[in-house]
Amino acid sequence: MSNSENDHSPKSRDVDLKIEKPKKMAGGIPALFESLKQIEKNVGWVDGAKLLLEANQKEGFDCPGCAWPDPKHRSTFEFCENGTKAIADEATILRANPAFFEKHTISKLLDKSDRWLNNAGRISSPMILSENDSHYRPISWSRAFELIAEKLNKLASPDEAIFYTSGRTSNEAAFLYQLMIRRFGTNNLPDCSNLCHESSGVGLGETIGIGKGTVLLEDFDIADCIFVVGQNPGTNHPRMMTALQRAARNGAKIISVNPLAEAAMGSFSHPQEVAGLLHLATPITDLHLPVKINGDVALFKGICKLILEDKKTDEKFIVENTLGFEAFLEDIEKTRWSDILESSGLTKEQIEKAAAIYCQSERTIICWAMGITQHVNGVANVQTLVNTLLLRGNIGRPGAGACPVRGHSNVQGDRTMGIIERPSEAFSKSLGEHFNFEPPKDHGYDAVNAIEAMYNEKAKVFFGMGGNFFSASPDSNYVAKALRNCDLTVHVSTKLNRSHLVHGKTALILPCIGRTESDVQKSGDQFVSVENSMGIVHKSKGTRKPASENLLSEIAIVCRLGEALGFSDIDWKSKMENYDLIRDDIAAVIPGFEHYNARVREENGFELPNGPRVGVFTTPSKKAHFTVHDIPKNTLKEDQFLLSTVRSHDQYNTTIYSDNDRYRGIKNGRRVAMMNPKDMGALGLNAGDLIDIESKYDDVIRRAENFSVVPYEVPRKSIFSYFPEANILIPIHLKAEKSNTPASKCVRVSVQKVEA
Repeated sequence: MSNSENDHSPKSRDVDLKIEKPKKMAGGIPALFESLKQIEKNVGWVDGAKLLLEANQKEGFDCPGCAWPDPKHRSTFEFCENGTKAIADEATILRANPAFFEKHTISKLLDKSDRWLNNAGRISSPMILSENDSHYRPISWSRAFELIAEKLNKLASPDEAIFYTSGRTSNEAAFLYQLMIRRFGTNNLPDCSNLCHESSGVGLGETIGIGKGTVLLEDFDIADCIFVVGQNPGTNHPRMMTALQRAARNGAKIISVNPLAEAAMGSFSHPQEVAGLLHLATPITDLHLPVKINGDVALFKGICKLILEDKKTDEKFIVENTLGFEAFLEDIEKTRWSDILESSGLTKEQIEKAAAIYCQSERTIICWAMGITQHVNGVANVQTLVNTLLLRGNIGRPGAGACPVRGHSNVQGDRTMGIIERPSEAFSKSLGEHFNFEPPKDHGYDAVNAIEAMYNEKAKVFFGMGGNFFSASPDSNYVAKALRNCDLTVHVSTKLNRSHLVHGKTALILPCIGRTESDVQKSGDQFVSVENSMGIVHKSKGTRKPASENLLSEIAIVCRLGEALGFSDIDWKSKMENYDLIRDDIAAVIPGFEHYNARVREENGFELPNGPRVGVFTTPSKKAHFTVHDIPKNTLKEDQFLLSTVRSHDQYNTTIYSDNDRYRGIKNGRRVAMMNPKDMGALGLNAGDLIDIESKYDDVIRRAENFSVVPYEVPRKSIFSYFPEANILIPIHLKAEKSNTPASKCVRVSVQKVEA
């Protein structure tokens, strides 16, 4: 059965594609220029400068970009290139108003690129697409809430509704959202964590007792060694480069583990330093390991094998703080070097160099992102990194630990607030007692389960609190059919995206205020709070006038829907008028948030409890656990490759700022396939040639057409392409064991040259 590209995305080739040499350095004047260009284009110099000076400041707003933490002692300029793009994008003067939607049919909008859709500007009014209509049309807020409530209350079961959350949602909005959903009667609370870092949460939770990292930003200043694994911080978490630059200057050895040699991990020129303006750069990486796709278990088992052979373990730590070491030791001893080298694609000398650096260091941090988590064995990948840390006692001491680097600015906070399909008994009990109701006990759908439920018509309403669910999901045709099976799809959004165009029989867009904008309610000017990727909770307060008078805050949207659903036992109106009341509820329900209103107003917020951070493991056994994992078998046929999806530099998650990937030297195109030149030669391919890429799983052929070949220094038999363009190739059933995270980083594909 064939499942090639359908009617939900543009299919034109990149006619003006240009290929240049990849950059060896990130930052510097080019980063500053790109930042200023986006500000000038979207906001203007005066308003733009004011916004940037408020970004990530103690009395300002939290950048709507990544979740990298703020330093306690902040500079005047606490923003990066991609953060600036996110801020400028939200603050744009352009508007997707009712006249815009009247002008463009859904079918015409589907033919536009994701960049074009985003550049339409801020959505200014709630909009409805009625069944069989060709255009979105304005709808009043009151009627929108009535319609949603009517659809939800007519369902045969609350479990026929899906409530998705993106990581942009504030703590206060997320807490009220999950309360409303559980009061409605379901735990169907998928979120963007399911699609990216769920493997981290599961892997860490099982082994150390908490699904979060164990380091603080200050630990980077005293670390001796830092591994950056399956991550491209120069593009995806640019503010992290400041910490890595400082660590390198302090003498820390930095090891990059990535099939791609990314520019920022070569050297970094801070654009806010005089040296950066003079184009002087700090070398970042001491050792780059170009591991094969999904070769990480093999690599780190090899490092562990060398540590054990050289007797460089922390025996006291292992005896006092861990379980499972004997089984782990037996597994490592029987692991063959031939399997390690074959799977990792590295030489033994390369692995020995990494092990030597690690063993000579007293304090080591291992960082990772989706290059580790989005595999069938994503949980095993994470737990193999934990094994490596435990072997030398590098969890629970200053300057050392596990550091999963999150993407969305409050994705970790949303989970802390209860956005999870499998709530703990303790959380449900506390929530029910405080609000005097019985929360649902059955586990709900995660993101992949939710898609399957909609596809099989077991779920009939989809409500998305932020994000771009369609473009963030795998198996694009499958997801399109799933969403179109729904009776109603609703999206709380700031900008137009493809999820608004791949819709249910009836569709609603509910426009909300952004992170940069002021939120004035009856009791006065409000602020919200977020949790960064290192467990620090702090406030965020926008000052810019909202893009339209017809916008509501996310909190107001939740409260008004709660009222429309008839849940009069909860005082939605008071909570909408005064966010302090929400924080009082959070303090009563969630441990670690005692005296929330007072503590969040402190200068740097407050740190949430984290036992493993201080050497107290919170597993049932009160010990950290070594685990045993086989080296994955990535057997390929002669004509097959492993495909991994990646972001371009001018992209934040599914938001596309331009069709350029400056650091990789790719311009004017996104439908590209980066391949090893030797593989290209074997297939008779030249730079710029067009290929179709196919994956075949479960007898279904999925095809992505008209991708241009780009020669790139990547391991043999691998292909790297951007998402969401390549999402069509990722089968919905190809997902991580235990975490259900889509395996977007390791898909078997074949290629076929498109003849002119």
